[in-house]
Amino acid sequence: MLDYKKLSPTVLFIFGGSGDLNYRKLNPALYNLFLDNAMPDHFSIVGIGRSEFSDADYKKKLKEGIDQFSRIKDSNGAWKEFSKHLSYLKMDATNPEEYKRLSKIAKEKEDEAGDHPNVIFYMAVAPQLVPAIVKNIATMKECQERKYTRIVVEKPFGHDLKSAKDMNQMLLEHFEEEQVYRIDHYLGKETVQNILALRFANALFEPLWNRHYIDHVQITASETVGVEGRGGYYETSGALRDMIQNHILQLVCMIAMEPPVSFNANEIRNKKVDVLNAIRRIAKDQVQEYAARGQYGSGWMQGEKVPGYREEKGTDPKSATETFAAVKFYIDNWRWEGVPFYVRTGKRLHEKSTELTIQFKPAPDFAFPKEATETWRPNRLSVGISPEMDICLSFQAKRPGQAMVLNPVNMIFNYEDTYKGEEPEAYETLLYDVMDGDPTLFMRADQVEAAWEVVMPILEVWGKRKPLNFPNYSPDSWGPEDAEALIARDGHNWISQPTKQKEK
Repeated sequence: MLDYKKLSPTVLFIFGGSGDLNYRKLNPALYNLFLDNAMPDHFSIVGIGRSEFSDADYKKKLKEGIDQFSRIKDSNGAWKEFSKHLSYLKMDATNPEEYKRLSKIAKEKEDEAGDHPNVIFYMAVAPQLVPAIVKNIATMKECQERKYTRIVVEKPFGHDLKSAKDMNQMLLEHFEEEQVYRIDHYLGKETVQNILALRFANALFEPLWNRHYIDHVQITASETVGVEGRGGYYETSGALRDMIQNHILQLVCMIAMEPPVSFNANEIRNKKVDVLNAIRRIAKDQVQEYAARGQYGSGWMQGEKVPGYREEKGTDPKSATETFAAVKFYIDNWRWEGVPFYVRTGKRLHEKSTELTIQFKPAPDFAFPKEATETWRPNRLSVGISPEMDICLSFQAKRPGQAMVLNPVNMIFNYEDTYKGEEPEAYETLLYDVMDGDPTLFMRADQVEAAWEVVMPILEVWGKRKPLNFPNYSPDSWGPEDAEALIARDGHNWISQPTKQKEK
């Protein structure tokens, strides 16, 4: 069992409590924390929605989500005990009068616990509902003491730089920055957090972590699925907004940040903002050199006929929305000057995987005979984020025999093999941190805005220049030819499946 410190009494209000996010992610995560003895002694979870549910029917629905999505299923009657802390409240979140009911619940829970609880408001709702909810919450008496009140906001956080600034301004009119938790579930993944441990807890890596030794960095976040019935949402988003602006740029920050002087939340976040501010802004007339986009057509995926993006429900038959994006970034600072960071993401690709690869500069091979270097490959450090959670160091070794023949071999650390059954889901980590009041893994306002500044030139150019070749890649491929050309111009190639084909 994982070690957790005991938390203060907590009341968690989940707006969108009858929705899919709570069903699939939030409630299973809270249940797993309960099984790991990580929840407070006194806690209440109130789901809020417009759907009609009795408490019993609501709990029955959430139990189905536990059975389907929880990493730990019901054991020894644990669900029965956990469900005592659940309740459902049907209300119109846009009606200020309704919030008196929330105040009443919070006061009742305070009386039961004998102490002022932390009151957390989780926005598992459409972004357009967030402003009304926040403004109404701010009027509640229970929210006047800021050390007890926290607001959790899900992505997408804005549609562009202006809307993100507007959202931040709205939030900070009513609450302090320290009360706002902008959630990016990628940052809760164990392997993502382990990047910092890998770099800063090992003398082996940090001295090499710079432009003198690293040739380039690659990040791939690929999906095999299409838009899964979310065509209406995706039409207003696209791969660049949906993945690169938040998830992938956060991974870039973890890889590229300077060593922190402590693991204080603001110290870590300051270092990440420094990276975002140092990323070279792409001139609009150079976007074609630095970025490539694509959209999947119809075809075959794992033996099944699948529709093209423009044929998906809710999409425009002439849509210019990209389902694939690849970008080359440069970080203009002393450590990373001249080192390209290649990132790509897309749907209907050959494999579901999120992996990053650090490719080191090649060692000189002139001392070896020609036959020794036929399979020569630069050293690589690959980190698998999902579905495999592992770290793989690839280096050269001599093949057994009389001749000096070299082969690349792998040293592998795999979470599943090393830590049996102890990997918390990302939302478990993040929800615990919210209850604990630790914002380290959450986006600060300046981080969000800096990330939007990085991608805005690309978005503006793509918005004005409609693609003439969409759809331009087939399902079960690795994306459009333009993405291959993007990296090939620099003499590199995309490293597909860097941690899949390993030696066991």
